[in-house]
Amino acid sequence: MDNLPLNSICVYCGSADGLDEVYLEAARRMGSLLARSGIRLVYGAGKTGLMGAVADGALEAGGQVVGVVPVNLNLPALIHAGLTELQVTPDIHSRKARMSALADAFIALPGGFGTFEELFETLTWAQIGLHTKPIGLLNTNHYYDPLVAMVEHAIQEGFIYPEQRGLLMQAPDPQQILERLRAYTPPDGLSRWITREK
Repeated sequence: MDNLPLNSICVYCGSADGLDEVYLEAARRMGSLLARSGIRLVYGAGKTGLMGAVADGALEAGGQVVGVVPVNLNLPALIHAGLTELQVTPDIHSRKARMSALADAFIALPGGFGTFEELFETLTWAQIGLHTKPIGLLNTNHYYDPLVAMVEHAIQEGFIYPEQRGLLMQAPDPQQILERLRAYTPPDGLSRWITREK
């Protein structure tokens, strides 16, 4: 099967200050790889934490970076000043819908509550058939190992169907996760969650 054409990838990631350099460097490499691969970065427009690092990596490599931010967070202390394009939405819900519409795929880098929420909303939308775009975790420094274990536990306990495991890919390295996104095929049987067929 041919690789998926990925022209634009939405990246979810943390904006906290004072993070370990291992996370910042991986985010910069992710941004740089997207730019060198001719893939536009779509993200939450921030200049701090991993958000700033992934944008800087893409911009320094000559890439296009589109930031999407709700109006209440469009503040100089938060927003990256060097973006290719800044889109301002009325609220956080329209921000997420806009980021999803602009993207051919999604990658979650390490992050906190906001990143978790965006990741799981994107997974839920795939689960119920709202999109068939690939979703990946950049599992830097084993950050997402506990989350992956929680998903496996939910599958074992019957809260997530086994075929839905294939909705979420992971890799520790930017190049690896990009390759897995490109090779993605939606799992068979996803409609079983809605039809309740055995």
